[in-house]
Amino acid sequence: MPLSNTQYDAIMRGYDARRMRANQLQKKRFDEVCAKYPKLREIEDNIASLSVRQARRLLDGDTAALGALKEQLARCRKERSALLAASDIPADYLDVPYTCPACKDRGLIDGKRCHCFVQAEIDLVYTQSNIREILAVENFKALTFDYYSDADVNPANGMSSLATAKEAVAKCLDFIKNFDVRFSNLYFYGDTGTGKTFLSNCVAKELLESGHSVIYFTAFQLFDILSRGVFDKEAEAIAAHKNIFECDLLIIDDLGTEVSNSFTTSQLFLCINERILRKKSTIISTNLGMNQLAGLYSERILSRISSNYTLIKLFGADIRILKRHA
Repeated sequence: MPLSNTQYDAIMRGYDARRMRANQLQKKRFDEVCAKYPKLREIEDNIASLSVRQARRLLDGDTAALGALKEQLARCRKERSALLAASDIPADYLDVPYTCPACKDRGLIDGKRCHCFVQAEIDLVYTQSNIREILAVENFKALTFDYYSDADVNPANGMSSLATAKEAVAKCLDFIKNFDVRFSNLYFYGDTGTGKTFLSNCVAKELLESGHSVIYFTAFQLFDILSRGVFDKEAEAIAAHKNIFECDLLIIDDLGTEVSNSFTTSQLFLCINERILRKKSTIISTNLGMNQLAGLYSERILSRISSNYTLIKLFGADIRILKRHA
């Protein structure tokens, strides 16, 4: 996705700030541990001294001395590890705590943009950084089945609301586990407040944390972006439109709440079909069942979804209302 110089500089300044914070935290941790265990500083000084000597010998071509230096370094590092272990300090506690270990908060790996840079672009172009705040609350750690009833049974399949919710979570976990090896999509549908958006957010958080690019839109936001990509020829609008087809995961929330017309129908088909062709996963959450989906949009869209999506129907009481009265 092409960025303006101003946008690129803003992202890189963010990386500079991250590295500075990470290095400051690492130094603070090191000083705290050394104050408690002075032997650690002595070991670290020896490692630093031996590393410098090793580099000098390497530059001088003195290969005979390199073996002995490597052995000394190995002993120092082993002693360091033993000290940390004996003190119940995690082995990586004194490492620089980068936000992204892959690129060490530089945004680039061998001159190519890291996955975290791609997500930073997405957040910047779509101003969706607030999704991080939502995912901090709506995730698998916060998941509870307390609001699903074992007595509320769906006559269509004989499964309770609780059993249905547990099966839905299992399918989400399978989707995440096999995300990089098996192309699949999810279609959450059912009544308002049954947990469709919550589960979408749970999946989004897991995939973001494993280094995948995720775009989240309500249906209204999606069609607004798509319309700008069609009618607005500015480079940024075209780039934003293009990335909808290229991100690792696209989430379309509340499909059916937008104003439906021939444009939204054609653009929804284009989006769904293009991502299927590119084998890029999509999650859709909606109140629309299959018949309603066909009636509001088209049989072609119904065909693509029923053939390429895992359909997950949730039912039960409105969890939002239950929480308000708890």
